[in-house]
Amino acid sequence: MKIALVQYNPTWEDKDSNRQKILSLIQDIEGVELIIFPEMTLTGFTMKSVEMSETIHGESFRFFSSVAKEKSANIFAGIIERRNNRNYNTLIHIKPDGTLVKLYRKIHPFSYSGENENYHAGTKAAMTKISKWKIGLTICYDLRFPELYRKYGKKKVHLIVNIANWPDTRIGHWRSLLQARAIENQCYIVGVNRVGKDPKLNYPGFSSLFDPMGKELVTVENEEKVIVVELNKNYVNEVREKFPFLDDIKLI
Repeated sequence: MKIALVQYNPTWEDKDSNRQKILSLIQDIEGVELIIFPEMTLTGFTMKSVEMSETIHGESFRFFSSVAKEKSANIFAGIIERRNNRNYNTLIHIKPDGTLVKLYRKIHPFSYSGENENYHAGTKAAMTKISKWKIGLTICYDLRFPELYRKYGKKKVHLIVNIANWPDTRIGHWRSLLQARAIENQCYIVGVNRVGKDPKLNYPGFSSLFDPMGKELVTVENEEKVIVVELNKNYVNEVREKFPFLDDIKLI
């Protein structure tokens, strides 16, 4: 499966500007099955959840739906979702025909920054499918909680995706945790981070892909870039057959 990681610098809390920037960045993408954008794709990591939230089929969904249809690709993007007077940090999966397939609401709001005071926590892990690929969905701070990833490993997913706004002060943790999640679950791990600055933090990117043995196949630092990579599902199966460690999980 060929995928595109969109590492970009969103304009702070400006959805219109970011829609135009995204269209410019991805205009030359062709022949990919999946395009992945960072967390809170059109706003940056804002705590203005009330002002910035939308219903699941609001303007942000409609924008990414049109991108999916134009590019004939699946889309993973981050939105601020409003549902029943609650706001969530949500990852949406849109099919190439523009329809919503799956959503994942971030289970672990980042309490250190006050995210938990502005966003409700999701309660369920979420798996989705593209062709015969089984994919687990996660967002940023989730990466520090291996029990979520272990659920996906137990289900034998082929790929786990993490979309993020992960700052430079802890970027070493980002890189180490992505690699660890790949090794322990014997699957591909893709982390898509932003670059640039918001009013408080700097973001160095390091959007990365690790294979089921924990080998880093690609990473890009401090650059707005669309990173196109190809994944091999057979390799996931080969690793698991050679080293059947997942069969020995006892506590989950």
